[in-house]
Amino acid sequence: MEILSILTGIGLSAAAGFRVFVPMLIMSLAAYNGYYKPAPGFEWLGSEVALVCFGAATVTEIAAYYIPWLDNFLDVTVAPVLAPAAGFLLASSCLGQMPPAIKWSLIIMAGGVAFGVQAATTSARAVSTAATGGLANPIVATSELAGSAALSFSAIMMPFISIIALTFFIGFLIYKKSKRKTI
Repeated sequence: MEILSILTGIGLSAAAGFRVFVPMLIMSLAAYNGYYKPAPGFEWLGSEVALVCFGAATVTEIAAYYIPWLDNFLDVTVAPVLAPAAGFLLASSCLGQMPPAIKWSLIIMAGGVAFGVQAATTSARAVSTAATGGLANPIVATSELAGSAALSFSAIMMPFISIIALTFFIGFLIYKKSKRKTI
């Protein structure tokens, strides 16, 4: 059971790198409806108040990423701070009783995963903006939203699948980066 909790926490943290509030809303929905039980001390994530707050934050975040200048502003200023913080919170809420050194190492790693995914999406948005003058940014925003939602659902329902998807995503980024250097 510990392995599934770890995989769920890492998967949700990675999803926070795409969109900060989508995985928090999905976890809150899952907890509220009894599909997921957060670790002790994080039961509040399944409350109606959390559901409303995360819902409002998610709608605001999604809308903001469809405004061309605002999406880049958020990617450079707010998201690099909020994505790791969300990763820390999401991982913490998944990890139950385990030795503190292991638990905190995993929580810190989860924040790093969220930051890494967020940095990759910032790069993609910068390339999109430079190549299309921002016209393709709504496509990037929709892809990030879909990635965050899919990864969040799979992290909760099928944690092994989310880690496989995350591994392919990281492999793809490494492949693309290595191709760029050889040309």
